[in-house]
Amino acid sequence: MQKVTKEVYLKWYEDMLFWRKFEDKLAAVYIQQKVRGFLHLYNGQEAVLAGALHAMDLTKDKMITAYRNHVQPIGMGVDPKRVMAELYGKATGTSQGLGGSMHIFSKEHRFYGGHGIVGGQIPLGAGIAFGDKYHDVDAVTLCCFGDGAARQGSLHETFNLAMLWKLPVVFVCENNGYAMGTSVERTANHTEIWKLGLGYEMPCGPVDGMNPVKVAEAFDEAIKRARNGGGPTFLELKTYRYRGHSMSDAQHYRTKDEVAEYKKIDPITQVKEVILEKKYATEDEIKEIDKRVKKKVTECEKFADESPYPEKSLMYDAVYEQEDYPFIEHKIK
Repeated sequence: MQKVTKEVYLKWYEDMLFWRKFEDKLAAVYIQQKVRGFLHLYNGQEAVLAGALHAMDLTKDKMITAYRNHVQPIGMGVDPKRVMAELYGKATGTSQGLGGSMHIFSKEHRFYGGHGIVGGQIPLGAGIAFGDKYHDVDAVTLCCFGDGAARQGSLHETFNLAMLWKLPVVFVCENNGYAMGTSVERTANHTEIWKLGLGYEMPCGPVDGMNPVKVAEAFDEAIKRARNGGGPTFLELKTYRYRGHSMSDAQHYRTKDEVAEYKKIDPITQVKEVILEKKYATEDEIKEIDKRVKKKVTECEKFADESPYPEKSLMYDAVYEQEDYPFIEHKIK
């Protein structure tokens, strides 16, 4: 694994702070109805992405995840302005405004979504890895999902085939404690989700998902195993989300005290403390980073606000191959 240097810590702080503020801005504009539909925010889980990106080779490795998927493509290299525009439903978005919050996608940067169906990305992640192995492509796929998706039957079918074929994939359960509003304890008679890998003799284990160093170390080992032909790994990243499951979540299932306790181990605060303790930056330099992040978020909002909506005809062109749309024509007649 690349050494975790001063530069890495400073990048982690700036990246994670930007992801947090980017999501905060989305929450604000959602209330203004500039973003509509579903909106699932990543606040609190940033260390998982920061650590993973540090261990990945971003020139060839791939990622697929669930619908809490706004900041991952940004980390993979997608222009954040285009991500915000997509959430606004604008033509300049990553999918020309047709995908929205749950379906961010970038073939160029090897980010394969964004999936609205719970657990739907698990077999797809293995499929991407199968394609790479079949075509002898030296790439590893990170397949991320939540604790709720870990209860889907397709996970077991996927784990079985991934081990059988020794696919270059890392399965990542981002366990933030709640499947929508249902706690892990209420979904199964075991709470250590990582142990699901044991039934398939898959290398597996729990990881402190609030500490990017611990995350990076775990991913580094798993990615190296996959790249060297050792097959898949299943990691349970124990993390927490500070906001509701989605913007419509009243969060009756947990207390404010519980959220406050987890905020004491906020990954951004942890990284900032190391930076100050090791004198990687002064308080004034931290403030400069904060200003830079704020300016960047404002630029994203301005870009999304000023971008045009797509032409309505695009919706038909994206679905129908034939230009006369025979199904629609028939219905009209």
